[in-house]
Amino acid sequence: MAYKKDDLVTLTIEDIGAGGEGIGKADGYTVFVKDTVIGDVVEAKIIKAKKNYGYARLIRVVKPSDVRVEAVCPVAKQCGGCQLQHMSYEAQLRFKEKLVKNNVERIGGLREGSYVLEPIIGMDSPFRYRNKAQYPVGYNRENELVCGFYAGRTHYIVDCGDCVLGAEENAEILEIIKAWMKEENIYAYNEETTSGIIRHILIRTACHTDEIMVCLIVNANEGDYRYASWQELPAKGELNRTVMGKLVDKLSLISGMSSIMINYNTKKTNVILGDTCDTLWGRAYIEDYIGNIKYQISPLSFFQVNPQQTEKLYNKVLEYASVKGGETVWDLYCGIGTISLFLAGMAKKVYGVEIVPQAIEDARNNAKLNGINNAEFFVGKAEEVVPAFYDKMKAAAAAGDMEASRSINPDVIVVDPPRKGCEESLLETIIAMSPERIVYVSCDSATLARDLKYLEANGYKTERVQPVDQFGHTVHVETVVLLSHKKPDSHINIKVEFGEGEGKVPLKAISERAEAYKPKERVTYKMIKEYIEAKYGFKVHTAYIAEVKRDLGLPMYDAPNAVEELKWQRKHPTAEKVEAIKDALTHFGAI
Repeated sequence: MAYKKDDLVTLTIEDIGAGGEGIGKADGYTVFVKDTVIGDVVEAKIIKAKKNYGYARLIRVVKPSDVRVEAVCPVAKQCGGCQLQHMSYEAQLRFKEKLVKNNVERIGGLREGSYVLEPIIGMDSPFRYRNKAQYPVGYNRENELVCGFYAGRTHYIVDCGDCVLGAEENAEILEIIKAWMKEENIYAYNEETTSGIIRHILIRTACHTDEIMVCLIVNANEGDYRYASWQELPAKGELNRTVMGKLVDKLSLISGMSSIMINYNTKKTNVILGDTCDTLWGRAYIEDYIGNIKYQISPLSFFQVNPQQTEKLYNKVLEYASVKGGETVWDLYCGIGTISLFLAGMAKKVYGVEIVPQAIEDARNNAKLNGINNAEFFVGKAEEVVPAFYDKMKAAAAAGDMEASRSINPDVIVVDPPRKGCEESLLETIIAMSPERIVYVSCDSATLARDLKYLEANGYKTERVQPVDQFGHTVHVETVVLLSHKKPDSHINIKVEFGEGEGKVPLKAISERAEAYKPKERVTYKMIKEYIEAKYGFKVHTAYIAEVKRDLGLPMYDAPNAVEELKWQRKHPTAEKVEAIKDALTHFGAI
């Protein structure tokens, strides 16, 4: 039976989706219902109906599940930050462990029993664990000043001064800033008109040193607060040294306050932080520890938001990396060097790569701060830096450089990529570098599973999978995976003599056979695009190439974004472009 919009349904929730929404069936029709848990019997109203499934809004819980609990936060249902506060923490852990298992087996193709799935590492307490909060500032429908978090999939701000996942000091800091804005007639930023001053409030708290940083993200250019009035209209008040001084005087009295910063962002963008900061009071950073390593953390630094769980996660990385003292290690997507510096204490040499220049500057400073001199850091995309470095070191190794030989064939490679996972070009280079072990740290088990499938098909075996709950009450879960280089099952010793004569293998025949079986050059999307533009004078979209390759049954893994685009409705390539793509594929020997 198919349902339509506004229909009421009663159903039992049987599963939880990746976004935390409950999944049930009404007469065989699949319905996704937010704010429900497995075992709930609920009444819901269809808000979007498709042919075989629909989305519904929870009307009432007819019979609550055994794992349903009362949310601690009064705005948990409206806020987009927590998806699972209505589920007991034990049930959350079971959900996340199952999510990782399903992804690595269904997407990654791993067989149950072929690897070890270790029990998820949970928190001692799933509240007050976040050391960083970014609060958007704006106005509600009554034109009252609010700051909090965006409601799910919107830019409507849910007023929430005291988030139960964040530090208790945050509420006091927000009240001081809001009162100051009202007293000085300082307006919040308006996304539609791009007017107003205060965009976001960033608060960082250090777990082990109790230091606090406050950073105002402002709709202004660097240096404006020192000399000018920031007056878009006279009624919007001045934000100069005197006005900022009043705020600094109040914030600096808070126990632990160590850094008051300002960040400039005049772009019409969803990106919160701009590229430059100024220090209003105190230092330009705060300090904290993970294990015995001290880190300096600036407003632009990436630093794990849950330091207690991060220490457990990094100890698992160390365990999987199994460094004893003489190894060379690569840490890709290294951020401010958190994992790199952990590994440097045990390894002979660590190389870190990160695209954000400020993060690499922080990584180098953190190495000096801790007296670590065996860690070297590179700025750039890992998928570009590592292949280029590999080619350079390979040439040096061929010339007899032993240090280069160790660099191109490291013992361990650690990868901690963003949510989209690794580019295939990077995975190819990792395979070429042939490390004994790969330790993959992921915040998205779906893209992790996709990359595991590729690595499994190219000489590596997934040994152990460790889920770690870094983000209680949300659907997110961190995962650490150990992969080892596959070894041959046995060896056969064969004595072969080369040359001319009876019983010998002629070298010319070997050369001819090798040439005949030499693998073809891999055809990339870039090659196809360049060929078509040169021959036909027009460009083709990557998704068009992917569509043609899919229709021809050719692999498309090297353009995961294009494959993803095929799921969405878009224009199909014209017949002219289809023929051009087929011509290019023929030219390069793909078909």
